[in-house]
Amino acid sequence: MEFRPCIDIHNGKVKQIVGGSLRDLQDNAEENFVSGQDAAFYADFYKKSGITGGHIILLNPESSRYYGETKAQALSALRAYPGGLQVGGGIREDNALEYLESGASHVIVTSYVFQNGKIEYGNLEKLVRKAGKSQIVLDVSCRRRDGAYYIVTDRWQKDTDVKLSEETLERLSLYCDEFLVHAVDVEGMANGIEEEVAAILGNWGKIPVTYAGGVRDFSDLEKLKKLGKNKVNVTIGSALDLFGGNMKWEEVVSFMDGCR
Repeated sequence: MEFRPCIDIHNGKVKQIVGGSLRDLQDNAEENFVSGQDAAFYADFYKKSGITGGHIILLNPESSRYYGETKAQALSALRAYPGGLQVGGGIREDNALEYLESGASHVIVTSYVFQNGKIEYGNLEKLVRKAGKSQIVLDVSCRRRDGAYYIVTDRWQKDTDVKLSEETLERLSLYCDEFLVHAVDVEGMANGIEEEVAAILGNWGKIPVTYAGGVRDFSDLEKLKKLGKNKVNVTIGSALDLFGGNMKWEEVVSFMDGCR
C-alpha cells in the first residue's frame, strides 16, 4: 500500500472538486479548494519528498476555452518532475507520446478505451502499440448503479455497461501496467471511502491499483489497508492539508511508510 499524490487541474488552476459535480457545459464544478500555486509547484514538492507514482488529471475537454491553460499546467508539472508522475485527461493513441516525451511515466486513459458504453478493444490495442503496455494506466473510475459499480467516462459524466469486477480487471490487465479508480459517488467529499470498491480491488490485486475517493481521516486509511489487503494504493485529495484539509502530509507519509 503506497501513497500516490494528485494534481487535479481545472480551468487552468490546481483544484479539488466534488467529482460528481463536474460538467463540461460552461466548465462548471463544485470546488472544495483552489490553489494559489501552479501545478509545477506541487510536482516539485512531490519530487523533493521522494514520492513517485502520483497522477495529474486534466479536467477540461479539448473543446473548453480553458483547455490550453490546463494542458500548459500539466506539461509544466511533468517537466518539473520527469518520470515521477502519470498524466490523464483526453489521452489517445495520437497524443500519448507527447505526454510521455514531456516526462510522464505513464499515460492514464479512459474515454478513448470506453466508448458507447463498451470496451473499444481496437483503440486499446492501438494505444498499446503506440505507448507500450508498461506505460499505460487504465482509469476504471466507477459509480454505483443497480446494485453494482459501473465504469464511467468523459470526466465521470457518461455511464458505461462495463461493471467494475475482478473479471473486468483481469481482462483489462493484459493491456496496462496499473489501474486508477476514482469512486465517483464520494470523490471530493472527504466523507468516507467506498468500502465495496476497495474490497473488489483488494480481492483481485494482481497489478498496482490506486484508489481515490472519500478519504477523510486515518481510520479510512486503516479500512482501505484491511479491505485492500495492503495491496491497494491510495490518493488523498480534499482531506490533505496541501489542499486545505486536516490530514497532515508528514503524518500521511509516515503512516504509509508503516504499510510497506
